[in-house]
Amino acid sequence: MIRITKIFTFETAHVLYNYDGKCKNMHGHSYKLYVTVKGHPINNLDDPKNGMVVDFGDIKKIVKEEIVDVWDHAVLVNGASPHLSLGEGLQHQGHKVIFCDYQPTCENMLYDIAEKIKSNLPDHVQLAYLKLHETENSYGEWLAEEN
Repeated sequence: MIRITKIFTFETAHVLYNYDGKCKNMHGHSYKLYVTVKGHPINNLDDPKNGMVVDFGDIKKIVKEEIVDVWDHAVLVNGASPHLSLGEGLQHQGHKVIFCDYQPTCENMLYDIAEKIKSNLPDHVQLAYLKLHETENSYGEWLAEEN
């Protein structure tokens, strides 16, 4: 079994409803996402992906389409909270708003990212690990064996 990792960066803002610290105010982060998948390298001379678990370009396509291109320079808002109206107001003013059905913390974002990636991977590849940096010194991790 081999693990391969691709790293992505994106800029996203969020607002945390009912939070009791200064991060209750809308603010943004330069996120860094590590995506690790695992599988066995293809062993078929006739396959253009011979020797690869999966093409890094295929991972890039999935993550860009499902997460980076959607969340980059957007505001994540908990649409199940009273912040729905805040998000609608921002959207009405032309801002890119993503309405989540969860509190948009790093932890919950990891669950969402995991589901989006897993549902798009080839059958022979498994999502193994995610790490999402909110700041240089603060990050959350998702491990397949614990989920």
